[in-house]
Amino acid sequence: MEILTDIPTPEKCVSQILEYSGRKVEPQGAQDMWHKILQHKWVLSEKLGRDVGTNVSCLDFIENIELKDHASQDLEKIQFLKKLGAVRVDQDIWKTISETQPPKKIVNKRIILPFTEAKLAQKHGVMPPRALIFFGPPGTGKTHFVRAIAGVLQWWYVEVSPSDLMADGQDRIGTNLKKVMEKVGEMDNVILFIDEFEEIAGSRDDASRIDKSITNEFLKQVPLLKKQNKRNLLVCATNYIEQLDAALLRPGRFDCIIPVGGLDAQGRKTIFEHYLSNTNKGEVDVDKIVSMISLFTPADVEYLFQKVRQVTFEREFERKGNCLVTTETFIEMIPQISPTLTPELVAEFEMDCERYTRY
Repeated sequence: MEILTDIPTPEKCVSQILEYSGRKVEPQGAQDMWHKILQHKWVLSEKLGRDVGTNVSCLDFIENIELKDHASQDLEKIQFLKKLGAVRVDQDIWKTISETQPPKKIVNKRIILPFTEAKLAQKHGVMPPRALIFFGPPGTGKTHFVRAIAGVLQWWYVEVSPSDLMADGQDRIGTNLKKVMEKVGEMDNVILFIDEFEEIAGSRDDASRIDKSITNEFLKQVPLLKKQNKRNLLVCATNYIEQLDAALLRPGRFDCIIPVGGLDAQGRKTIFEHYLSNTNKGEVDVDKIVSMISLFTPADVEYLFQKVRQVTFEREFERKGNCLVTTETFIEMIPQISPTLTPELVAEFEMDCERYTRY
């Protein structure tokens, strides 16, 4: 008995697989599955010594072969993700970001909605982005945004830093980068986050041979990842966008380049109230404190609460009585913290926004 090699169109394959097994499959890959079904038909017929019908072969393949293959592949992928430190992020992290922060609106409309409303997006020809850059001063919440996206979508969150890729030596960074991006590119429902992006994709103008090779490897891998028809997302973050290689910033590789800057008054209030809710508090004039920390980043606000909580903890230990965090506690601690942002940094960031923002 010969294996049939005349494979119908993808649409016909989809129709036949649905008819014989009740299983819906995507047109992409349907021909390959149909070829495997015909091979299975031959193997099954040889084993039983008689010609087995295509419908029986299709059903047996779906129930006993294809599902086991998928289970094995899924297990292998999960093991790889766990090795990279992949985690699931709580959906509620999205709520800690103020609705008034411009990046939240951009991220929701440009990134989250095309994935969560896939049929509507397809109807209007809207393609979900597959690769994006967050840029802005240190501590402004770039990592927090990426984790929030993973939480909303309920995808695996994988964070990779230059030091992770350098674990086997600097000359292995390109190889390790290629391995990670190729593997993640084959998976669905994964966000790959690369922090300190300028360290592995800096300008090649005055770079060393190794640094040039790393940037070149990244330039090759981004288009390859985007060609895969998968539901995944590459997100890179940098504090110094002007240090990135110019080829990465041109349209074609990264779909979006999104600024993440300081907080507005409502943004500071949202994150302040988030931390305050888990603090042993008394009377706190939130609006007054928020007006005093205009140059604080989210990281600065978090550090402020660390200081405030520590001092009230120590005072209660010494005084042996309930010690509450009050407005006066914050007024006392704020001068001890140097805000990350300065007027000069803000002005520089605004110039970068005009030059690089694209979504």
